[in-house]
Formats: sequence, C-alpha cells, structure tokens
Amino acid sequence: MASAGDRILLVEDDPKISDLIARQTLIPVGYSVEVVIDAASAIKQALLTPPDLIIADLNLPGLSTKDLLVALAAQGVNTPLMVIANKGQEQEIIQAFRLGAADYLLWPARDAEVLSVVERLLGRVHEAHDRQRLDLKLSEVNYELQRRTRELTAIINIGKAVVSTPDQRVLFQKIVDGVLQVSDASIAWLLIRDDASKQFLLMSQHGLPKVWAKRINMPLDDGISGLVALSGETLSISGDPLLKFRVANLGRSACAVPIKIQREVIGMLVVVRKDERPFENMEQTLLEAISDYASISLVNARLFRALNSSAQTSVEGEKRQNALLESFRNSVAEELQSAAYPIELLLTGKAGNLTDIQRQALQSTRAALQRLVRAAEKTMPAVPITLKKK
Repeated sequence: MASAGDRILLVEDDPKISDLIARQTLIPVGYSVEVVIDAASAIKQALLTPPDLIIADLNLPGLSTKDLLVALAAQGVNTPLMVIANKGQEQEIIQAFRLGAADYLLWPARDAEVLSVVERLLGRVHEAHDRQRLDLKLSEVNYELQRRTRELTAIINIGKAVVSTPDQRVLFQKIVDGVLQVSDASIAWLLIRDDASKQFLLMSQHGLPKVWAKRINMPLDDGISGLVALSGETLSISGDPLLKFRVANLGRSACAVPIKIQREVIGMLVVVRKDERPFENMEQTLLEAISDYASISLVNARLFRALNSSAQTSVEGEKRQNALLESFRNSVAEELQSAAYPIELLLTGKAGNLTDIQRQALQSTRAALQRLVRAAEKTMPAVPITLKKK
C-alpha cells in the first residue's frame, strides 16, 4: 500500500510506458510520481530531492541505466532502483544487479505486476527506515543511560569523598571534577566565603585561564556569583543575556549554584560551557546535589574546628586547675607544718611540764593532724606532706 510521502522517480523515454506506470497505476493509489526522460535529468533530480524509489528503463538513450547506477553510487545516493527490461535482456539485468539495482520488471507487464514490485521495494525501504530510526533511538537511549551512569557514579564518588577525604583541598578538587562530569561543562570553579572578610575566595578550579586561575585563595568576581550570593538561588544564563557579565569571556552558557548552610550562602559552584546550550533542569538538580555535599563537607570542617578548639580549651582549663590545686596543696602543707610545730614542742617538753590530761590532749591533736596529712596526700598526691620539727 502507498505510504503518505512516498516519492517515485520514473526514468522513461517512452510516453506510453510512462503513462501506464505513472498515471494509470501508481498515482491512482496515492504515490507521488515524477517523470524524466533521460539519465542525466534523473541524476540531477535525485541529487536535488532524493526519492524513495527510482524506476528506470534499461534501454534509455544516451547515458544508460547502468551509467545511472554508477553515477548515483558515486554521489552517495542510496535510493533503491528498479530496472524495466525486455524479455531476452537477462544478461543486462544481471549486470544491473551487479551495479546495485534492487529489483527488475520485465516488459510488457500488467499494472498489477508493476504495483506488486513497487510495493515490495517500498516495503523494504520502510523497513530500512524503521531500523534506522530504531538504531538511532537505541543509540540515544544508550547514550543517555551511559550519561546517567556517569552522573550517578560522580555523585556517589563525591559522597564517599566527603566522609573519607581529610584534606579539604583535595576534597574541593574532587567536587569540581564531579561538577564537570554531571554538567558536561568545560570550565568549573568553587568559591568559599571567608569568615573574616566575608568575601568569596577561589578555592579550586578546572579549565580557568591563567589570569583567573592564579587568584586561588583570593576573591574572584565573575559577574554572576554576586547575584547568587544575594538571592540564594541557582542561576543559569546562556546566549546574549550572558554578555552582560564578565563570565561571558569564558563561554556562552553558565550556571552558578549556591552552597548553603540553612539559608546562609557560604559558597558557590560555577560551571561554563563554550557553546550556547543552556543547562537543563536535571543538570541543575545534579549540581545542587553536589552543592549539598559541599555544604556537608564545610559543616563537618566547622564542627571539627569547634571540637578541636573545645578540646584545646579543656586542656588549658585542666592546666589552670592543676596549677590552682598545686598552690592549694602547698598552702595546706604550710598550714599543717605551722599547726604541728607548737604541738611537737609541747610534747617534747620544750614548753614546760604538762599534766597527763594536757599531754593526752596534745597527742590526740597531733594524731588528728597526722590523719589530716594522710587525707591531704591521698587527694593531692603530687605534694608529699610531712610534719617537721622547726
């Protein structure tokens, strides 16, 4: 059956044959048929608007149908060609097949035979087109699958790096490399806000020109990061609107994604393409996912610094406490020595005669002081305390 848009080029110098094939047989069933009378005109027409099928008489004047086959093949025209031959021209038909003919029709022939051969050939053409479309679709699906796999792999690798890479410089470079993989961009850089100056500093990059790249650890004004810092939203610009910004010197399409802790912008990821392709919604979503990983890494770094500072403060506090305790021990030792000295004098008889009751009281007092000394040594072992005679 005729398919809408099927175009047939008939190369026939005999008006009776062309009338039977075109006007009486093919056009009534819906085919579009164009008739030329020689091979030269057929070559010109086939190159101008390639038809779906060519029907050519094997006995054309001037350039033969075999010359037509050779010329079309040389020009890269792969339209199937059916030859019309008279009975007894079997050798010519074989030669035509060797040169690329797709089928043949012996003349004279009835309209039903003409229609049958045409439908058979166009059926092959439709099948070939369907296969080509299917192959193209499969290639597109396969490319998209590979792309999604690369993107997923990049996201997973960045996630692993966030929890396993202690060196923040190395982590920042891995984040930039991951951004390039998921965005199909040629240039990318990472800006982090300095807590002291509140400026956004260039921390890592890939593909920046030297005059930009040498600004590592310094502020970098690309023209669009400031807008993202104020809005806190992803910004994608391509084409002529990008010309208003300095980043247009690097490419024709750019996307800047904020790195946020809650609603506070603490950094930005910026990617640039040389061509004008805008960044799709899916690409922006993936960039935002990487931005979240970057945010997590920065939060982890802040927590680590806070814990480190807390631990250092704790150590310093413990040192101060130990110093106070040591001072207290020394004071206790001096006081115990002062209290023990007069008791020792009395007990050794240097302070006059004592009654038994007085001596017993002094001995009890000395025993109490000795117990106090032992208790102090247990709680403050660093300073040994002894009761000495002065």
